[in-house]
Amino acid sequence: MDGLSPSLPLPYDHEAAERALARLADEAGGLPPAWREALAAVFGSSPHLAALALREPQTLHRFFAEGAEAALAQAMTVIPTGEALARATRSELAEALRTAKRGAALVIALADLFGRWSLEQVTGALSDLAEATVEAAAGFLLLEAAGRGLIGPLDPLAPTRASGLILLGMGKLGARELNYSSDIDLVVLFDPERAPYHGEDRLAFFVRLARDLVRLMEERTGGGYVFRTDLRLRPDPGATPLAVSVEAALTYYGSLGQNWERAAMIKARPIAGDREAGRAFLTELRPFVWRRHLDFAAIRDIHSIKRQIQAHRGGGAIAVAGHNLKLGRGGIREIEFFAQVQQLIWGGRDPALREPATLPALAALARAGLIGEVALGELSAAYRFLRRIEHRLQMIDDRQTHTLPADEAGLERVARFSGFPSREAFAEALLAHLSAVERHYSALFEEAPELGGPGSLVFTGVEDDPETLATLSRMGFANPQAVGAAVRAWHHGRPRATRSARAREILTELMPALLAALARQKDPDAAFRRFDSFLNRLPAGVNLLSLLQRNPGLLDRVALICGAAPLLADYLAAHPQVLDGLLVGAGPERPIAKALRARLAETRFLEEAMEVVRRVVREREFLVGVATLEGAIAVDHAGLLRARHADAALRALLPLVEQDFASRHGTIPGGALAVVALGKLGGREMMAASDLDLILLYDHAAGVEAAVGASGRALSPPEYFARLTQRFIAAITAPTAEGKLYEVDMRLRPSGNKGPIAVHIEGFARYQLEQAWTWEHLALTRARVIAGPPSLRRRARAAIRAALARPREADAVRRDAAELRRRIARELPPFSEWDVKYRAGGLLEGEFVCQVLQLIHAARHPEVLATTTTEALERLARVGVLSAEEAEELAAAMRLFRAVQGVLRLTVGKPRSEAEIPGPVAEALCRAAAASGAADAVDLRELAAQMRDAAQRIRAAFNRHVADLGPIAEHAIGARADD
Repeated sequence: MDGLSPSLPLPYDHEAAERALARLADEAGGLPPAWREALAAVFGSSPHLAALALREPQTLHRFFAEGAEAALAQAMTVIPTGEALARATRSELAEALRTAKRGAALVIALADLFGRWSLEQVTGALSDLAEATVEAAAGFLLLEAAGRGLIGPLDPLAPTRASGLILLGMGKLGARELNYSSDIDLVVLFDPERAPYHGEDRLAFFVRLARDLVRLMEERTGGGYVFRTDLRLRPDPGATPLAVSVEAALTYYGSLGQNWERAAMIKARPIAGDREAGRAFLTELRPFVWRRHLDFAAIRDIHSIKRQIQAHRGGGAIAVAGHNLKLGRGGIREIEFFAQVQQLIWGGRDPALREPATLPALAALARAGLIGEVALGELSAAYRFLRRIEHRLQMIDDRQTHTLPADEAGLERVARFSGFPSREAFAEALLAHLSAVERHYSALFEEAPELGGPGSLVFTGVEDDPETLATLSRMGFANPQAVGAAVRAWHHGRPRATRSARAREILTELMPALLAALARQKDPDAAFRRFDSFLNRLPAGVNLLSLLQRNPGLLDRVALICGAAPLLADYLAAHPQVLDGLLVGAGPERPIAKALRARLAETRFLEEAMEVVRRVVREREFLVGVATLEGAIAVDHAGLLRARHADAALRALLPLVEQDFASRHGTIPGGALAVVALGKLGGREMMAASDLDLILLYDHAAGVEAAVGASGRALSPPEYFARLTQRFIAAITAPTAEGKLYEVDMRLRPSGNKGPIAVHIEGFARYQLEQAWTWEHLALTRARVIAGPPSLRRRARAAIRAALARPREADAVRRDAAELRRRIARELPPFSEWDVKYRAGGLLEGEFVCQVLQLIHAARHPEVLATTTTEALERLARVGVLSAEEAEELAAAMRLFRAVQGVLRLTVGKPRSEAEIPGPVAEALCRAAAASGAADAVDLRELAAQMRDAAQRIRAAFNRHVADLGPIAEHAIGARADD
């Protein structure tokens, strides 16, 4: 045996051994003493081998009587070939393959355990067994298809020859290093030029054949199974069928192949099927695997994968209990990586280094002077030792495992089965080998930067790494399998952004920081999905991924958007180009009107213009939202910027819509349309996704009865401007490729929804003076004329001012406002204390105070009229209606509430408690409150307390100036029950 490993196993469970020996002796009519002593050590540790021996006594007898080689050869003769294969039924073949597997598995295990074969002989025999069974299964399926007339002609004695069916053995099967209980990794390809297929759909035929092959190999029957079969090493398995054409495979590897796939292809070998075609394929693939230039990028990429595997294991600490002999530090994978990385770097220039098996590869590297004799000796000894222990683990219960037991009893069993007198002796030998591997592996990668991270995060290959799933779960992802599948899709180059090798290399290094940033959000899975959507829409990725890698702050910004701001994240995913503004440091302050004029000058049709306006406005809105979220600008300033954007958009669209409408319906002599904004737009306090409260006013020359130049039915002025208004509103609200520009609410027009959609200027003026309700005038205090010809805009402003500045009965105004507040409290109760608009002492009450005082005092002091709340409060203080102190207290309280409302609109929407507000949003709320100058909270608890103080101040002002609703109860968030 090798190194520190003894030769023979020692019995662990003597009672189990005696029971198995007794049964075997009964069935065989007695056992020679030499057999008993040898088998006791095996049966006392391996229930699996005891069961095999009881089922295959003839094979056991032949092993002891004739030797391992003869026993294996006899077991393999059960596999049908030639005429026997042609005559076999599917059930007969399945049973024959399973019988061969049982007999061969028993012989190989005993030859290994009794030291009769070297490691190479053991793994070679296992590989030969897999190769022979796959060849028989493939040949049978081709003959069966030929019998149905689907394919042919075939040589009945060698049906796979010239069939076009290529079966590549990958991994340990390809390198003839198969584990005792290993899966077999296959890539199923077909060459349409060689396949004598007679149907129309070659792909469907070979996919069915691949599926049938897997079923034949791994279906469990009374006879057991042959081999678990894995087809996931084919090109991009998440997006390709089970069988892939040669052309498609070559195209994939030539454009999207990853470094780990290059490493995997080092071991690829045609093990069955059309071997000539398989060798031709690998010859064509040679430039992908073996590059003429020195490929130092591969060392960085592959090592980052390895560091991800072990990042959380206490710095990758070596252990015994629970240690993974394959993936753990100092394990088999490190030895394989040690060889493969250097093969990838140097093998393009030196064909002698292109050895598929690990031990010959190490020897080749030593002959080339790339590693020293000490490294060769220690790594080779460690590899042999670890592979033998791995085999012992798998022989116990025929499980594909690489992890040592974590309990003392389990370790004692493995130690004795491996020939050690005690668990301590086994641990000493194991640690010596693991430490040697770790030392050499670390020296190879000593220049590599540290890869921080929350744990194992490996997404190479085609299957979920259990440790990675556990890490993702600990990080807070509810569906780690979905995250793993998406990340593997990124590495397979499915998004355009990751189709370059450089982008995927950067992505590997970036992954721990990226996932950690997304995991810090309220809903990590939702944040990840939004980032995935964003990445999938990027046209290219190297520049962005490089920036994210070098700039953790930018990475945190993107993660915050994806996790905390659904509105911004969805827009970012649909329009990744807006990220350019963040990358170049573009601020939200840039004038928009000039940019709109320049872009609209290049359009030819109204629909094009609508797209341009939406695109420009949405890009600016995105930057405003991000700046608000990060506290770079105050929410009130953000509201002003959004109002400027809306003003510019409507001013740009109105003449374009009028021109388009006139081309279809003619014009009204002297006709004109003006746009009046109310609500948040009128007050320049717009929030994210605010709708637009609009009134459309028109005028025309006296005596006009119909449009001039109209085609078809002539339209009267009311009809004309009603339809023009509908067209204008549609231009604002119609969904296009860029989405809707804004939602529009026209219920504040005279007579509400019952009134005409467009109102004549004179009718509007009369209505406001003679018929409008108090609540309509409260809303009118925020009216602002934003578009239309100057003369009509002046008349509209005059009509609004006349309506607001007329004398009023103060008590009637207060009474109407109080009743309106009570009705709103009944119909729209606040959802929580975070409902800053409708809560008792919230924004609505503050706005009522300001608007009521304007209506009462505008007749004597028209200068108090201002559409923006803060400015109106300042003016009310200037004329003595409010004290300067009270005006500032009210303004500060309302600024605080608008700051909270602005962030919540961008993020979680309507939280019912602090528990529904995640950390990043809480930080954004505190930043926004500070930026407003109205609060200095460090956490949600302080912020909530300051909000309660603000609500008390607003309610007190409402009680003084509008109507006494009483104080706010400590436990209440809404109005009093008797309000």
